Amino acid sequence: MYKLGALHTIKPTGAVHNASVIFLHGSGDTGKGVLDWVKFLHKNFSSPHIKFLFPTAPTRPYTFIGGEPSTVWFDRYKLTPEVPEHEESISMIQTEIKKIIDEEIKSGVPLSRIVIGGFSMGGALSLHLAYRFIPGLAGVFALSSFLNNGSAVYNNIKSIDTPLFMCHGDKDEMVPLQWGKDTFDQLTQLGVKGEFMKLPNTFHELKSKEIERLLKWIEMRLPPTVKN
Repeated sequence: MYKLGALHTIKPTGAVHNASVIFLHGSGDTGKGVLDWVKFLHKNFSSPHIKFLFPTAPTRPYTFIGGEPSTVWFDRYKLTPEVPEHEESISMIQTEIKKIIDEEIKSGVPLSRIVIGGFSMGGALSLHLAYRFIPGLAGVFALSSFLNNGSAVYNNIKSIDTPLFMCHGDKDEMVPLQWGKDTFDQLTQLGVKGEFMKLPNTFHELKSKEIERLLKWIEMRLPPTVKN
C-alpha cells in the first residue's frame, strides 16, 4: 500500500466550518502545487464556511513513464482512452481518500456537505469516487479530465445523484477536448446531471475564469446555511 503525501488546506475564513472540498492534483504534482496554482489564479480562493483540502498522491512506480516513481493517484499504461484502466491501483487509492472523508465526517461535516474533484488524473479519480465508491457527495468536478473507454464508472455506476461540473480547454493536446466531452456525454446518458464548460484558447492547464466559475459552482452546491 502506497501512503499519501502531505495534506495542505485552506481553512474557512469565518467561525463556522460546515462543508468541505477535496481537490486532487494532476499526475506528477502535489497538493501544495495545485493549491499554489489555484491561489495564483484566484487570490481570494476561500470561503467563510468551507474548508478546502489538497492531499498529495503517493509516490509510486508509474508505467506511463517507464516505471519511474511519480506522485500519481493510480497507475496507467498510456494516456489514451482506448487502454484499460488499472483497476487494482484505483481500488487501493480510493480507500485512502475515504479516510480523508471520514475525518471530515468525524469533525461534524456530513457526507452531503462534501464535494470532491480535481485536475486531470485527479478529476478522473474523483469521478470513480463519486459514482462508484462514495455515493451521496454534494458534487464532483473534473477539470481537463477523462474516463477511459469501457471505464468501470460506466459499467458499475452506483449513484447518478451527485451533480457534475466539467471544464476543458479547446486546445488541450494531452487530454483532447473530445475525450473530456465524450466522458461527460456518457455520464449524462447514464442519468448524471451536470454542466460542461469549454475554455477557448486553453491547453492542458487551469485558467482564472475556470477557477472563478468552479468556486461559484461549489458555493451553489455548499451554501452557508444548512437546511433542516
